[in-house]
Amino acid sequence: MGVQLIINAEKHETRVALVEDGVVAELLFERAKERGIVGNIYKGRVQRVLPGMQAAFVDVGLDKAAFLYVGDILPKAHHDDDDDEDKPRKEEGGEGGGAGAGATAAEAEAEREGQQTRPERRREDLRIEELVKEGQEILVQVTKDAIGTKGVRVTCQVTLPGRHLVYMPTSNHVGISRRIVDESERARLREIVDTLRPAGTGFVVRTASEGVPRAKLQADIEFLVALWRDVQKKNEAMRAPALIHPDLDLMLRATRDIFTTDVEKLVVDDRAAHDRIVEFINGFQPSLARAVELYQGTEPLFDHLGIEQEVSRALSRKVWLKSGGYIVIDQAEALCAIDVNTGRYVGKRNLEDTITKTNMEAVREIAYQLRLRNMGGMIVIDFIDMDRQQNRDKVQTALLEELKKDRARTNVVRISELGLVEMTRQRVRESLGRLLTEPCFYCDGRGTIKSKLTVGYEVFRQVRRLAPSIREKVIVVHCHPEVADLIYDTERDHLEELETLTGKKLVMRARGSFHQEQFELFGTDEKSLQGV
Repeated sequence: MGVQLIINAEKHETRVALVEDGVVAELLFERAKERGIVGNIYKGRVQRVLPGMQAAFVDVGLDKAAFLYVGDILPKAHHDDDDDEDKPRKEEGGEGGGAGAGATAAEAEAEREGQQTRPERRREDLRIEELVKEGQEILVQVTKDAIGTKGVRVTCQVTLPGRHLVYMPTSNHVGISRRIVDESERARLREIVDTLRPAGTGFVVRTASEGVPRAKLQADIEFLVALWRDVQKKNEAMRAPALIHPDLDLMLRATRDIFTTDVEKLVVDDRAAHDRIVEFINGFQPSLARAVELYQGTEPLFDHLGIEQEVSRALSRKVWLKSGGYIVIDQAEALCAIDVNTGRYVGKRNLEDTITKTNMEAVREIAYQLRLRNMGGMIVIDFIDMDRQQNRDKVQTALLEELKKDRARTNVVRISELGLVEMTRQRVRESLGRLLTEPCFYCDGRGTIKSKLTVGYEVFRQVRRLAPSIREKVIVVHCHPEVADLIYDTERDHLEELETLTGKKLVMRARGSFHQEQFELFGTDEKSLQGV
């Protein structure tokens, strides 16, 4: 089936699925009311300088001050010519992983080059109090969304991603994606970019640049340089705190960064979104527009392709393996623990073989779940204890091989004698579980349930799903009181849009005995409505 990019575009929520050979590899969500701000550029004012933490808090106009680490202030020099794999999205990353632990798409690509500092003084000698002062106005870019109780993280090293290149206006360096392996092509791209770039600035040549003619690369450079000039002008004209430049929304970001010639087609279920994507693509690679498909089926797109069930699966604590074993995933604020169990699998020959086979099967599922759920930070995997070192090495090698498919940067420590593997995965945004759920008020925070907004959107989707088969003119929805209030209050516009779309009147009936995730709907007529 190849690789497909599937976009469910609605006004209140955009959902993107990357499907590889019929399997959902990644799920990305963005809600209009909860849109992430990674990549946004702000003019901020330094609120506090903390010498003890070698960091500062910067007011950029958000509810919480942004966190600026000393290592993210000065330009970074490079002693390596090559960029590692492309990081075309702003996805999850390990805590404390340097600037790239919360990098934008551009910054993550730049950091993968192995960049290191070469300032006049060694980086470890630089002090935060020498670089910024309280009340000082500075230009910063968000590299990590607020996660848990933490505010956003920012950097002074602005990066502007284009289709083929990433512009680094404060870094004098040209890097080439390591995924471009042909040496003659690497030399061609380096010569073009090195000739065209403004003096003292840098670029990372992305994988999408392979085989691209000089004219297109020049157009990308001119666009990004002009964009940076515009950012500078706004920075001079505006007073802090202020938003200088917002990044693209999820739909266009995914189109820019993921939709390459390796992707067989892009399918979107909204005509306005389809036209917007085609117009966007025509600006940099018109030939790809032919691969953009508008889905017009009556069944919801994610249902039609079997993606909806993967969303539910991505929220489950226990994941069963085909052999009968299972893994348990528990996520804390900065640590994720994954436990592997044999479960119902009893093997055929001996205990060591049974354990090793279960661990090997778990490796594939764990790598898949990390990517699907977008989990990051510190991760500890508790494999079942294996007596033989060769089996431990076999499991370790398999894990490293599976993680190569991941777009996020990972770092894995050698498996211990106890069967524990410590690893980090790049974290920039909240995981899927945290995005779609909220602390459960039934158990005082010991577990999670789907948020009211998530249930409300599920109600909308269920109405769209069943409306064609309901003959009556009125659809009554029984649901939890807070879900009903949310739909009638903040989601009133979407409710009215759905009524127009389905030709049905929608009536919410609060049921205090209902669990927050529970709802029922049925058809009725106007005369019977009073008795419902």
